[in-house]
Amino acid sequence: MIFSEVYGAYYNIMADILKIAVRRPPSQEEINAIISEKGFAETNLFFNADLYENRYKLMTGDGRTPVKKAPTMPLTTAQKRWLKAISLDPRFSLFDITIEGIEDVKPLFTPDMAEVFDKYADGDPYEDDFYREHFAMVLTALREEKSIDLHMVSGKGKKRHHVLTPMRLEYSEKDDKFRVIGQEGRNVLTVNIARILEASLVPQEVRIDKEPYLDKQEVTLMLYDTRKALDRVLLHFAHFEKEAVHLGGKRYKITLRYFPDDETEILIRLMSFGSLIRVVSPEPLKAELKKRVDRQHDLLSL
Repeated sequence: MIFSEVYGAYYNIMADILKIAVRRPPSQEEINAIISEKGFAETNLFFNADLYENRYKLMTGDGRTPVKKAPTMPLTTAQKRWLKAISLDPRFSLFDITIEGIEDVKPLFTPDMAEVFDKYADGDPYEDDFYREHFAMVLTALREEKSIDLHMVSGKGKKRHHVLTPMRLEYSEKDDKFRVIGQEGRNVLTVNIARILEASLVPQEVRIDKEPYLDKQEVTLMLYDTRKALDRVLLHFAHFEKEAVHLGGKRYKITLRYFPDDETEILIRLMSFGSLIRVVSPEPLKAELKKRVDRQHDLLSL
């Protein structure tokens, strides 16, 4: 909320529009281009109307603005304290990122202040030297398109050897674990980074066609916006690629895109909305959702 309320995406959109408006009224094409570049799929649902109806008190319907100078957006103290807080998260240091200007800032909160529920307690050992070394190696392999020669232990305790070409890195919030998705020959493997025992980079650069393995699935939903259902869906699926189309009244069509590995999470989240949403497609996901709902109904009827 700190960055969405203070100089967040909509502030950046508004700032870019005002940078034009202080010189001349921006065209609708220019405004749409800025919204498309810096906004979300659902931004056009409300931003244009709010802008031209002068609800922000920053631009009138004819494209003129009372603002005299192009806006600047220095970080606020609250934002710096937030950045300081997330920089203390042990996962943050895995990516070798430095945030300047927060050295003497008091964090907004510290990791020990958070009590997390519905999450496994055996998360990855982010501060372990071997784990950090293997994590950095995976990032290097992804960036430089190289393979990793690795020895690991399976979930059943058996040692395995793979030469894996990483395609993407994913994080499970529930499990609190990082996994690398990679190709070995014609197979696609998922490896928990914490299970890697030894690893080394293969020096040769490897070119693989990632698209067939990283194709996203789509699910189309119809939603009736009651009890703030639209806001809840957009928030609930915030980290998924999505599009929202207003069909009139309180009816919306929402398209979510996700990797096949995330289908179970998608199903669980969809079930939480009950009758507020209706899955239109695809048919296999509709069938699986119906099966899960029926099973849950049978359990509650016992």
